[in-house]
Amino acid sequence: MTKHISDKDKFTLKKLNKTLRHQTGQAIADYNMVQDGDRIMVCLSGGKDSYTLLEMLMQLKAVAPINFDIIAVNLDQKQPGFPEDILPNYLAGLGVEYKIVEQDTYSIVKEKLQPGKTTCSLCSRLRRGILYKTAKELGATKIALGHHRDDMLATMMLNLFFAGKMKSMPAKLVSDNGEHVVIRPLAYCKEKEIEQFSTLKGFPIIPCNLCGSQPNLQRKMTKDMLNEWEVNYPGRLETMFTAIQNVVPSHLADTSLFDFKSITKESGVIDGGDIAFDKETFPAPESSTPDSENDYYKAQPAVQFTEIN
Repeated sequence: MTKHISDKDKFTLKKLNKTLRHQTGQAIADYNMVQDGDRIMVCLSGGKDSYTLLEMLMQLKAVAPINFDIIAVNLDQKQPGFPEDILPNYLAGLGVEYKIVEQDTYSIVKEKLQPGKTTCSLCSRLRRGILYKTAKELGATKIALGHHRDDMLATMMLNLFFAGKMKSMPAKLVSDNGEHVVIRPLAYCKEKEIEQFSTLKGFPIIPCNLCGSQPNLQRKMTKDMLNEWEVNYPGRLETMFTAIQNVVPSHLADTSLFDFKSITKESGVIDGGDIAFDKETFPAPESSTPDSENDYYKAQPAVQFTEIN
């Protein structure tokens, strides 16, 4: 589906593809997202993230040492002007199994919410319920969503600012109804690289007319803030993501995670004590970008999808 591009853009596309595929494979391996015999339902919205997710999973399926199936599912929410032919034509061209689910959630959202109120919360709940039901009908063992690293960081900041919780968006979890395993294989992927990859691939993007035009969403403002930080302080988001993978309960304040009451001087220095914060500079996080040009993937007991040198 890649559009006609220059040799320079072809090189960039190849490099981006390699990076995103490696990061997707690494996330799948780190969280044991995919097992032999899985039937993965890829939720395809028509946006850059879900297109990239489907592309990466198809590439990994072609070379993986295990067998798993992919079925792409789109929820047609009956938004006015929704181009119903784009996704079926695109998916048929890929030769991937797919299903279009038609449910008029648009009318429900418009009916239930007052003018000026944000629609995302209600829309998301309705969409989740329909997708869970569809996954059960299709016999899917995993539900794959297109959330990426920047989504996870934005969720962490939203919870910090507005919910009073140190909580992010997990890479793997059990669904709200307890019946499905939800995975986010793009957990290590950067939004700016996904966006560039999507543009070069020429994916037929379908905008969300229901919530995409709302300018004052807290999530949008939070992501704008994170992007501004990254521009002014390159590498900050990489460091923040590393941080949510390196939690130190003894240096927070949650008594349910660490037994502060039992600490005495006989306990010794725990996790570096206070002197761990005396340094003015901290080492930069290691890059997860692969150095190898090889396109092979190796198997471990929990199925390793990362590239080998």
